[in-house]
Amino acid sequence: MRIESAHESNWGTALIAATGSVNHVRKLGGLAELGRGYSTEEAAYKSLGLSFVEPELREGREEVEIARHGALPKLVTVADIRGELHAHCTSSDGSNTIEQMAAGAQKRGYEYIGISDHSQSLKIAGGVSEEDLWEQIRYIDNLNEKARGIRVLKSSEVDILADGSLDYPDDLLKELDYTVCSIHARFGFDKTTQTERVLRAIDNRYFTILGHATGRLLLKRPGYEIDIERIIEYAKANGCFFEINSSPDRLDISAENARLARAAGVKIAINTDAHSIRELDYIRGGVDQARRAGFEKESVLNCLDWRRFSRLVRR
Repeated sequence: MRIESAHESNWGTALIAATGSVNHVRKLGGLAELGRGYSTEEAAYKSLGLSFVEPELREGREEVEIARHGALPKLVTVADIRGELHAHCTSSDGSNTIEQMAAGAQKRGYEYIGISDHSQSLKIAGGVSEEDLWEQIRYIDNLNEKARGIRVLKSSEVDILADGSLDYPDDLLKELDYTVCSIHARFGFDKTTQTERVLRAIDNRYFTILGHATGRLLLKRPGYEIDIERIIEYAKANGCFFEINSSPDRLDISAENARLARAAGVKIAINTDAHSIRELDYIRGGVDQARRAGFEKESVLNCLDWRRFSRLVRR
């Protein structure tokens, strides 16, 4: 951690120097080093003929050139999020019941929450059997008939098996509102094999969102190797989407990979992967990641209302 002081008359310039990369400041013509003091960041950018550059975009890429034309994106915010699409309950390895998770989401002002418990093969995480998932589907249907103010969505975090098949039969998957499909085993496959595994999974018409695409755990393990650009292209062609997993252990996909998805026109879901009501607060980390990648709310699935979302994910 580094602490710096600045006079009120130079506060804006100092903030830009502290939050912007070396390349960003260089593209501004060395604003901070030249001693040109501005009390606000807005005034500093305006003096250079630029629209305001949000701190998350100050990386010395193309943001200065875009700001010169007033065409920077209006970045997504936490307030834009209308629902949670990846949450666990006591049916697998979560700490709270479906009703409690729904109440927690409603307290945040959400319109919907998707219960995405682990599928049957992930026994270490209490994977839900086919029979139990059928029961959960019926339970959620009954719950929605009585619930007011929030909708519970029927989902599952479906394991992508070693051969690329999904962990439930299609007749069960089709009863879900959408799926989050993830890899939880066989991380050691080479890049080609792992990529083909994901592509085969996307071929399933009930595949919706690719969950934590590289499987990384920050400071614990690197992600497995995949051809992310090829998968993004295939997802776009098949009407599928990516997750930015907001868990502080993951933040997966990375901002760099999220930029590739955005450039290709692939929408994302910003999910917390919450295993408790408290973990719904992780949303800020995922939103920050999406902002670094330049995402606007129109390109984020869970910034949509339920009806628009349901139409979009139907394959």
